[in-house]
Amino acid sequence: MTQTTVHDVPQPIRDGHGGTDTGPRNTQMDIQNPNILVPPKEDAGTLPNMKFSFSQAHMRLDEGGWAREVTQRELPIATTLAGVNMKLKPGGIRELHWHKQSEWAYVLEGSCRISAVDQEGRNFLEDVSAGDLWFFPQGIPHHIQALADGVEFLLVFDDGEFSENNTFQVTDWFAHTPRSVLAKNFGVSEEDFSAMPTSELYMFTRPLPPALDTDRIVSPTGDVPRSFKHNLDSMTPVRTSGGTARIVDSTNFAASTTTSAALVEIDPGAIRELHWHPNNDEWQYYISGRGRMGVFANSGHNRTFDYQAGDVGYVPFATGHYIENTGDTPLKMLEMFQAPTFEDVSLCQWMALTPSETVRGHLNVNDRVMESLRKDKQAIFRP
Repeated sequence: MTQTTVHDVPQPIRDGHGGTDTGPRNTQMDIQNPNILVPPKEDAGTLPNMKFSFSQAHMRLDEGGWAREVTQRELPIATTLAGVNMKLKPGGIRELHWHKQSEWAYVLEGSCRISAVDQEGRNFLEDVSAGDLWFFPQGIPHHIQALADGVEFLLVFDDGEFSENNTFQVTDWFAHTPRSVLAKNFGVSEEDFSAMPTSELYMFTRPLPPALDTDRIVSPTGDVPRSFKHNLDSMTPVRTSGGTARIVDSTNFAASTTTSAALVEIDPGAIRELHWHPNNDEWQYYISGRGRMGVFANSGHNRTFDYQAGDVGYVPFATGHYIENTGDTPLKMLEMFQAPTFEDVSLCQWMALTPSETVRGHLNVNDRVMESLRKDKQAIFRP
């Protein structure tokens, strides 16, 4: 494929097809999405958009930090999962709250303290830092407070229509409950609630919490039976000639019963091989680097998308795809699924384990291809 430029501005021209675009146009957007401006000749048919950047998401600014979300509202094809990117300043608190969806989180930088109490009155309190995960089941109340270095994290919820702006906040509930009821519930006077906030706080600041051990409260019913914390970055990765993958699901993070993930790093020039997932849609978050994804949807429909840090990608259930590193640094990304276990089907592995005459009859490939298929290959990357 050849792409024409005029004075360093990319043009929608490929091998003599297309023509110059003199504007008006968003040139920077075109530069970031070369495979949309000039689709590969293999692209065909009409497929929904499978990309949305957090940079285009509305930013909510509060005293304690900021938050932005990519839900089905922003990316209509994303029906199974929604994501929130949040930053808390030192001491910043995401207030005590709960929601109808489970919450899976990955710490991007910094550190914070997290707490939760389950339906049995068992409690949980831990500090997490960059590379750690947490998981709170649906309906379980919790809070997050940034430590001295502040914190930024990604939250993923098992419902595409979830919105962070519609959670159950404890301050909101108190503000909308008669003081007489609060006094009766807690066994105090109405005057004891005279300084109570009149609306939700959402994100606010407080002094940094004390040392973890001094902050713990012993519950008479004990700790939660399965830790809500897991260190993803410290896991021994699956290594291949093209990169690494760390897979986390209910088999090695028992608390995470509704969400599974893979932290994938693809070397420059390498690809996450042609494959699909047999159990659910895939929600992606790109952490660093640049890449492109080709998506095959059946009936000759195929489309290619470009991704950079901060972008969200999405692949519908059982849809074939690959991801290629198009930059000169490692491409780091999360693959997320609304499923208790991580599952994928490798196209190469499928061909290798199917009788040779059947493969030849379909594809008319030569002996070199057949020999390559028979080699012992790992099913996550291809160089």
